Amino acid sequence: MVPLKRRKVSEINTESKCSKANATIKFPDAVLFLLERKMGASRRAFLTQLGRKKGFHVEEILSETVTHIIAENNSGDEVRTWLNSQDRVGHQASLHLLDISWFTESMHSGHPVQILDRHRLQEEEQSDSEAAVFTMPSYACQRRTTMDNKNPILTDALSLLAENAELSNQDGRGVAFRRAAAVLKALPEAVTSMKQLKGLPCLGGHSQRVIKDILENGASDEVQSLRQSERYQALKVLTGIFGVGAKTADRWIRDGIHTLQQLRESGHTLTRTQQAGLEHYEDLNMPVSKAEADDISKIVEVVVDSVLPGSQVALTGGFRRGKQTGHDVDFLITHPEEGKEEGLMTKVVSLLDSKGFLLYQQMTRNSYVESEDAPALASFHMDRFERCFSIFKLPKDREESLKQLGSLYPKPAGGVCDGRAGEVLHRETSQSQGSHSEVQEEVKEPKSWRAIRVDLVVSPFSQFAFAQLGWTGSKLFERELRRWAGQEKRMSLNSHALYDSKQGKYLQATSEEEIFTHLGLEFIPPSERNA
Repeated sequence: MVPLKRRKVSEINTESKCSKANATIKFPDAVLFLLERKMGASRRAFLTQLGRKKGFHVEEILSETVTHIIAENNSGDEVRTWLNSQDRVGHQASLHLLDISWFTESMHSGHPVQILDRHRLQEEEQSDSEAAVFTMPSYACQRRTTMDNKNPILTDALSLLAENAELSNQDGRGVAFRRAAAVLKALPEAVTSMKQLKGLPCLGGHSQRVIKDILENGASDEVQSLRQSERYQALKVLTGIFGVGAKTADRWIRDGIHTLQQLRESGHTLTRTQQAGLEHYEDLNMPVSKAEADDISKIVEVVVDSVLPGSQVALTGGFRRGKQTGHDVDFLITHPEEGKEEGLMTKVVSLLDSKGFLLYQQMTRNSYVESEDAPALASFHMDRFERCFSIFKLPKDREESLKQLGSLYPKPAGGVCDGRAGEVLHRETSQSQGSHSEVQEEVKEPKSWRAIRVDLVVSPFSQFAFAQLGWTGSKLFERELRRWAGQEKRMSLNSHALYDSKQGKYLQATSEEEIFTHLGLEFIPPSERNA
């Protein structure tokens, strides 16, 4: 059954078409087009029918014959932007952009009245130099993208569409939206007109429609509808469980599960990872602060140094790119002496567990083997390091962290520690202890710790530069690096190595700068890889 409002519009449109066929055009030199934007479909259909009854030539569709555009509650600039989006740039010079007042006065007079200044839509004069037209390289790895995003409304909308596509197992669409959002993130100024985007790469038709909708109306109906849809909200909730992917979430939704409570009551068998994710759901879906990441870093450094002195621990991911919050914390671990890192992960995880820092952990072995033959492009980008996926139990009181570490950092008089990382941790804890205890007196925390997702990755020293590049991100920046290597340089890049198909050999690198040089790219520091 057709809803009442839609049925009325449909009836009006039908009557309008009939009246157009039967109406006699008295004023053929004035061809009118009523702009639906801000007017509404029902009112536009009614006014179109009224105009035709009065003998005016009113077109349903904007065409080359239109001479007068009638708008309601629109400025001249808004109508001009809309015309640009309709590819009517060349036809605009001969158009009269008029307010609805001209139309109503003409209806009252029974003929087209003289166009006065008060009838014309007001436009701000703007030279071509004032409306900057942007240019940009095609690959995100050729662009510098800082944390200073000038177009957050546009990029958030495109990112939501990308996320929905990925959750719906439409990875190709997801990548397309991600690339479009990355282009907007890299722009030096806010976008105010579709004209500015002409010629920019990666902006497909769908992305442009969303951008145009936001520029014209302040929001995208498609994005708003998606954000409020029951399926999207359910996918967000269920995939927020550590260990639950899009396919599992989709299967649960088809079983009628949309909330955590419904999942708990469903009787579904969960994996050990999913059980841990559900148990610590609230904590794991809270943003992790840079301060918390630094606290975990100090603990990991103390433990790693106690197991294998001289090892290196590097904080990677978004925090290395300058983000102040993230959804997890990633660490790369290596040792300058190749081979000494073997067996390190097991000892580190065991010690962290024994000290009470791990709520959950799952380790995988290093399965990477460097082949003399060219690596298979389909799987070469996959990471095969020894790693541990864990849920870290971080004490909210730094002093409690020190107690748990116990004898791993002996503290002689004066607070000097044998371990470098332990020394820093003890010094910073001593400095912040007073203020923290004051806060504790005012606010009693419901629990003394929080759960945080932490990934530990062990890399051989010879692969460390590639691992650091791969684990720094962003995800799209890394994807674009691999695409550049394959399509532009006939190379294969992953987090282990770089293979040159033309030379038939692996290219060595001891720093990220060397990898960029091999790829023929200008070096981009981590803080500018936020594609």
